Amino acid sequence: MSPRHDLPSGVMVADTITKLGREAEGAVVVSGSHGGRYPGYLAAAAGVRAVILNDAGVGKDDAGIGALPYLEALGIAAAAVSHRSCRIGDTADMLARGVVSHVNGPALQAGAAPGMTCREAAERLREAVHVRASPPKLAEGRSELRAPGARRIVLVDSAAMVRPEDAGQIIVTGSHGGLVGGDPAMALRTDGYAAVFNDAGVGIEEAGIGRLPALDSRGIPAATVAASSARIGEARSTFEDGVISHANAAAVRLGARVGAPARDFVLALAGGGGG
Repeated sequence: MSPRHDLPSGVMVADTITKLGREAEGAVVVSGSHGGRYPGYLAAAAGVRAVILNDAGVGKDDAGIGALPYLEALGIAAAAVSHRSCRIGDTADMLARGVVSHVNGPALQAGAAPGMTCREAAERLREAVHVRASPPKLAEGRSELRAPGARRIVLVDSAAMVRPEDAGQIIVTGSHGGLVGGDPAMALRTDGYAAVFNDAGVGIEEAGIGRLPALDSRGIPAATVAASSARIGEARSTFEDGVISHANAAAVRLGARVGAPARDFVLALAGGGGG
């Protein structure tokens, strides 16, 4: 995370909420991450004054804005910009084009409101009460599923939890399918056998599926599930509930089909489907 010299004092940017540093304490943080509950926890744990996230299409069970009620219960201001107004994972675009779609009670009290630009909301949120909360630890999930075949199915609620030893395995994430900071190198931190993400409502310029062509260029099959079918931020929901919405060419060659359950595709790969 770094300050932007063209922003007012006290406003910070972070393409991903997983990288907040000490400078987030007391700041208004504009982050390209989805607005799920776990990003809300990370914002609270970092001691932010307020945070603006991406609504990720809102999606199943309103998971894309789960941070807002979570932070409201702690007294912390939070807002989300519409995925249709700016690219998820891209704070520069949030500040240039983002339009607020949702706010919680503390953010509303500070002067932020739906329909406001992201930049204006960030400026208003500097007036939010700084609540120094001590939220109970909210563990982000990482687990593995046993399935026939040699490949492991690795479930990670965030793509930031991918490890080098996950190379060659099937990685199912709760993360959005957008490129963090627009960087293709960030599409997946290791060369997995295949990967599945949440499409975050797809959004403007199809930003929510930006990882798919980037991974295709690396020869990695990748697909997204519809945000309406699975809770963003929850890998197990991606696996158990997700319905494939988009797939890159490498994934299609291995049997990925739009409208099919992600679970079927993943289990087929784990069992040796596609070679």
